[in-house]
Amino acid sequence: MTTRIEADYLIETPVDPAKAAAAMAGEQSSGTFVAVPGETPELHERSAARVEALEVVETVDAPSLPGGATGDSYTRARVTLSWPLDNIGPDLPNLMATVTGNLFELNQFSGLRILDLRLPEAFADAYPGPKHGIPGTRDLAGVAEGPLIGTIIKPSVGFNAEQTADLVGTLCDAGIDFIKDDELQADGPACPFEDRARAVMRVVNDHADRTGKKVMYAFNLTGEVDQMRRRHDLIRELGGTCVMVSLNSVGLSGFLGLSRHADLPIHAHRNGWGYLSRAPMLGWDYAAWSKFWRLAGADHLHVNGLRNKFSEPDDSVMASARSLLEPMFESKPCVPMPVFSSGQSAVQPPETYRQLGSADCIYAAGGGIMAHPGGVAAGLQSLRDAWDAAIAGVSADDYAKDHPALAAALGKYRA
Repeated sequence: MTTRIEADYLIETPVDPAKAAAAMAGEQSSGTFVAVPGETPELHERSAARVEALEVVETVDAPSLPGGATGDSYTRARVTLSWPLDNIGPDLPNLMATVTGNLFELNQFSGLRILDLRLPEAFADAYPGPKHGIPGTRDLAGVAEGPLIGTIIKPSVGFNAEQTADLVGTLCDAGIDFIKDDELQADGPACPFEDRARAVMRVVNDHADRTGKKVMYAFNLTGEVDQMRRRHDLIRELGGTCVMVSLNSVGLSGFLGLSRHADLPIHAHRNGWGYLSRAPMLGWDYAAWSKFWRLAGADHLHVNGLRNKFSEPDDSVMASARSLLEPMFESKPCVPMPVFSSGQSAVQPPETYRQLGSADCIYAAGGGIMAHPGGVAAGLQSLRDAWDAAIAGVSADDYAKDHPALAAALGKYRA
């Protein structure tokens, strides 16, 4: 385990990459653009960031980003920086300022992306991590093995509270494990949070009383910190088992303000992820970004899905999902449940399971359930069939021979 904070980067620069890396280290610790009084060798030894590794990857002819220094060619390199823990202590908001901060704006770089982080054990002591994670989620949802099959309320907005509850009733009767609000539905006048919570939980609780299974519903309580805490407490009072928050909307401190208060699982939605990640030579890799939220207490984290409706390639989706299942510390694994969504149906589970190597996930489909030719119950069954086949090592086509819901789904969604 490292005793220093370490971060890995991919850089692109028209200058000597060693000099560029040194500029990174200086900017984000004790240095600036010119030597200043008081920056003694002793202070530098105590507080300066270090360049721990530098590996040239390739040279390209044109810059990835506009602005900054120019040259005849641009070198891409992997760089590892480290900082003494004493610079900031185990402090997540200031960790974010340290490992990113002004780096993306430095003149020396035509590209810079943070790839991963390794943190001292002190961060595990200071932050709660997921309070429920995979085992707690399984326990509350009543799903001991296999994925939690889930869906999203669609249309995203437009339903009032009672219409939302009616759809939830249909989904509960079909046998769903997990339902979530769309991230666009929070507390608008057409569907106020409290009205929606009470209407939905009446349905969920009635279904649980009749069947013994309480469907997990993630209510979107995104808002200001005091609002989120009050909304969390209402859901707990009503017997709910999950809340949801849009991470990039509330920020790290806002999320911590909720997670330290909460005792229900927190479904962490990454909407806005594209503006942090879509440019290949700018922003964040998921492994680095997600570690902040894992430590801060996210129980579920979205990772997109294979053959999704967005721009993210499949390799990136699966690398993100696998990274969540890798423990952060021996003393505190901080392993949340990956959430697959976005254009999912009964087509993707075999490859999802093969690449993830686990069924510890929430597998959420909207149209993959709602648009099934046999209706909602058949759409849900097709997903269960697809996952059962994948886990058993049977091809979906062979399994579909005596599983009509899966056969219909493959016929529709492969087209």
